[in-house]
Amino acid sequence: MKIEEHLGARGALVTAAVAEFSRKGFAGARVDEIAREAGVNKQLVYHYFGSKQDLYEAALEKVYTEIRERERTLSLEALEPREAMEKLVGFSFDHLQQHPEFIALLADENRHMGSHMKTSKRFRKMHSPLIDMIGETLERGVRSGVFRSHSDPIQVYISIAALSYFYFSNNHTLSAIFSKSLRTRSALAARRSHVIAFAMHALCLELPQEKARPSC
Repeated sequence: MKIEEHLGARGALVTAAVAEFSRKGFAGARVDEIAREAGVNKQLVYHYFGSKQDLYEAALEKVYTEIRERERTLSLEALEPREAMEKLVGFSFDHLQQHPEFIALLADENRHMGSHMKTSKRFRKMHSPLIDMIGETLERGVRSGVFRSHSDPIQVYISIAALSYFYFSNNHTLSAIFSKSLRTRSALAARRSHVIAFAMHALCLELPQEKARPSC
């Protein structure tokens, strides 16, 4: 098999694994179904990955790599601090809306107490550049008098993720509770605007004469 064919088969398996694991979780997913969906022999799964667990980790790495790579293209360092953070918060919302498989895989991995991610050094390295990017943006905002001081980049990252993640991970139950669809275009637009405004209100300084409105 040529190198291109090797890469194609491996990539097809990882893509099929993301779909299968996001639908059925690690416990319910079947290796033979993943191979069938990828259009390859089942033995290639074990040739490339060794085990179902290794394939699951590869699926997790794929969805995390995708979001980290897209974050790097935001070029936050080229933007004013306020604009940069607004762009990051909006991006976080949009990515979760467009990638339900990311939410499903995270939920499944949390059911397993993060056991697969704990064994991978790659996941920790993936997050370091993002936290640094947020930290640098916050520092620029503090220096320019736009942001509050002493904001922990890790806490800010968790808050940004949580504001959007819960909306999508619990969308069906929230829609049932409030007797309205929270997946309509207008509902999504309203939530996106709220998430950005909420995050920026927490980060921005307030003018003494206008306590009710962020200065930025």
